[in-house]
Amino acid sequence: MKENLDIFKIKSNNIPPKKGRILIAEPFLHGDYFSRSVVFLVAHSNKGAVGFILNKKVDVQLQDIFVDFPEFEANVFLGGPVSADSVFFVHTLGEKLPGSINVLGKLYWGGDFEALKELISSGSVSPQDIHFFLGYSGWDAGQLEDELKDDSWLVTDVEESAVLRDDSKVSWTDFVKKAGNRYSLWENYPENPSFN
Repeated sequence: MKENLDIFKIKSNNIPPKKGRILIAEPFLHGDYFSRSVVFLVAHSNKGAVGFILNKKVDVQLQDIFVDFPEFEANVFLGGPVSADSVFFVHTLGEKLPGSINVLGKLYWGGDFEALKELISSGSVSPQDIHFFLGYSGWDAGQLEDELKDDSWLVTDVEESAVLRDDSKVSWTDFVKKAGNRYSLWENYPENPSFN
């Protein structure tokens, strides 16, 4: 008996990818980075897209990466496979951090790293204000759109509060639940069906 895989076809009401939306990986998408991942898009244009994986926390302290980084208990995530030896950040500091790029509401991407360290040293930043990412997820022109045609990703809007949520509450299943009843079967589908 052949399983009906049409239940895994994505019907996202033609929601296009854009800055400030998320991509939810379909259950069969494999790979160390993208299996069961949720990606927050910080840039999207006809030249390509950039985003950060929200649900792959790593057990690394910023002081392990930067010897001169002030003591700070921040969440660090795998952002994606591109420039995995570089650190990026999404935050709510806005204009307090020069060079920041507004993504969605009070959420910003990047900014002056030395100024960020000064803000942290002065106690002007709390861990709830910022998430750090090792590397980023990037797509060349048309690449993400091709993956969407192949039903690799579900595009949906996201609440600002969900992006910098405490790491213990960030899961692929949470985001799938919020995507609607059509995707409820995804929640319990095994990562590797051949193991059943």
